Amino acid sequence: MALPNKPKGERKAVRDPEIVEKEVDVLVVGGGMAACGAAFEVKKWADNESVLLVDKAALERSGAVAQGLSAINTYLGENTPDDYVRMVRNDLMGIVREDLIFDLGCHVDDSVHLFEEWGLPVWKKSPEGKNLDGKKGMKQGTLKEGAQPVRTGKWQIMINGESYKRIVAEAAKKAVGEDNILERVFIVELLLDKNKENQVSGAIGFSVRENKVYIIKAKTMMVACGGAVNIYQPRSVGEGKGRAWYPVWNSGSTYTLCMKVGAELSMMENRFTPARFKDGYGPVGAWFLLFKAKALNGLGENYLASDAAKKELEYYAPYGNAAITPTCLRNHLMLFEMKEGRGPIIMDTVTALEELGKTLDKKEIKHLESEAWEDFLDMTCGQANLWCATDTEPEKKNSEIMPTEPYLLGSHSGCCGLWTSGPDYDWVPDSYKIKADNGKVYNRMTTVSGLFTAGDGVGCSGHKFSSGSHSEGRIAAKQMVRYVKDHADFTPELPMSNDEIVDMIYKPVRTYLDNCEYTTADDINPNYIKPEGMMYRLMKATHEYGAGTATYYMTTDKNLEIVMDMLEVMREDCEKLAAGSLHELMRAWEIYHRIWTVESHLRHIQFRKETRYPGFYYQADYPNQDDENWFCFTNSKYDPQAQKWETFKRDCIQIIPSE
Repeated sequence: MALPNKPKGERKAVRDPEIVEKEVDVLVVGGGMAACGAAFEVKKWADNESVLLVDKAALERSGAVAQGLSAINTYLGENTPDDYVRMVRNDLMGIVREDLIFDLGCHVDDSVHLFEEWGLPVWKKSPEGKNLDGKKGMKQGTLKEGAQPVRTGKWQIMINGESYKRIVAEAAKKAVGEDNILERVFIVELLLDKNKENQVSGAIGFSVRENKVYIIKAKTMMVACGGAVNIYQPRSVGEGKGRAWYPVWNSGSTYTLCMKVGAELSMMENRFTPARFKDGYGPVGAWFLLFKAKALNGLGENYLASDAAKKELEYYAPYGNAAITPTCLRNHLMLFEMKEGRGPIIMDTVTALEELGKTLDKKEIKHLESEAWEDFLDMTCGQANLWCATDTEPEKKNSEIMPTEPYLLGSHSGCCGLWTSGPDYDWVPDSYKIKADNGKVYNRMTTVSGLFTAGDGVGCSGHKFSSGSHSEGRIAAKQMVRYVKDHADFTPELPMSNDEIVDMIYKPVRTYLDNCEYTTADDINPNYIKPEGMMYRLMKATHEYGAGTATYYMTTDKNLEIVMDMLEVMREDCEKLAAGSLHELMRAWEIYHRIWTVESHLRHIQFRKETRYPGFYYQADYPNQDDENWFCFTNSKYDPQAQKWETFKRDCIQIIPSE
């Protein structure tokens, strides 16, 4: 009996979709915290300017905060913007855009105060110094009024955050108006203007629920679609293949969309490989900072305090000798222990809870144990499920931690992204300012006129997290409205006809429909390749040659040469991607974006002749830091006309003095 030849997915794709055309002044592409920040802010500054937000998913459950968070990781409070710059600079091994970080530090607390005003419960300290969560914390007053948050470190504050994104999205929807939001629409390409050089003029995409292609003209736009996930093979296997630390729908669209119209990228070699609870990807921050747990090697030793660790860190001075060890170097010490045969690495939850319990009564101990579970239930339910499945009670049984597969992002402990303009202040170096065609500087604008970004999209300035991304979206929104007002006479015109746009976007569908009857097995066909097959192909290549977990994050010039050839062939073979459903069409375009994004990442590793971020990746041919030659930004630009890459250096300038 022949296998049924039916396309998978929720909606069948048709050969000729409906075309929907829109024209707006301001377009926001994305639905995460940065996009919500822009949506909330934009109408404050707009007069009659029209605004549209387009989200691939649903705004209330989209982006990195979709599942919730147990902490806001960037709240300055009593700290200064100068302190914030120093912290980020140290954690990212010295190479950062201090103008962008300082600027964000001046604004981020205002977004946190808004979150609380909208109903987000923030933990507070009682007058007696007790931790109060939920409604008890809310009764202590607001942060803006002077209430003291429960800090898990110098910058983090604890929240009851399972509904964090819904709260923020609701405010965004009310501010911009639900009629100005398109959900379940995937923007897959940006277009430059037909008549004006280096000017963005539109965005095109399709509905993932209906057979519709969207063609949107805009005078200015912000692209904030998060970072890149599933560009490397995850440690999870089988049914757990989709389990990742960062949201699985982040396909590098922010980087691909912008680079393909010529926007300059920066520090794309930087990636983040977070240490997380093994297999469930549960967060470790609260355990280290709130519960004061220690990481032990397989011999039960506190390896971070060992002489071997101290000696290893000396190789990476001054960052290795800093009061706070950078994230990548903490990873490096974990890998060092495992390579020396002293693994695995264990989170000592038992001792941590035992020590905390010595000063608590039975009721408080019970609440402490519930907090240990809530840390996962707020943001990584899968880890709580794993604890249940393995009979793990954190007060009785320790858990293993492990660095994950690599991710690309610019808002967490990573700094890859786009080269954007800083604020137009006299203390900001001219080389950090990008001037538009009218000679004016627009904060967070890329090197393409009218094209802005925020959150994971802004390079060289990590440690924004959720609050910083929201705040950066607000900064960009104000500048976009200013840009539109300054370009009131600009009328965008697209360089492609509607038919050409549909042909490009729906090509995988037509490839499928033209060839699907040739075989009885839907996924096996000599005339096309399905997105799933291309996904495995990409992951295998980066896993083995591009410094994935297979090689302890190590690569070489030769390995990079091999993987770059493989990626070139993959991009050629993407011409044969096939999609029988709208879900597969989405997957086809996602894998296309991932291939472009990871190529830019590996080109940057290939260009930088040093290992700047040990613990995140290692270039075995250049295993050490080289401040003399490589204390600089590594930037790249793809020329869409010539279809060629250029990679080059930009100066890194210290603005805030060291303490």
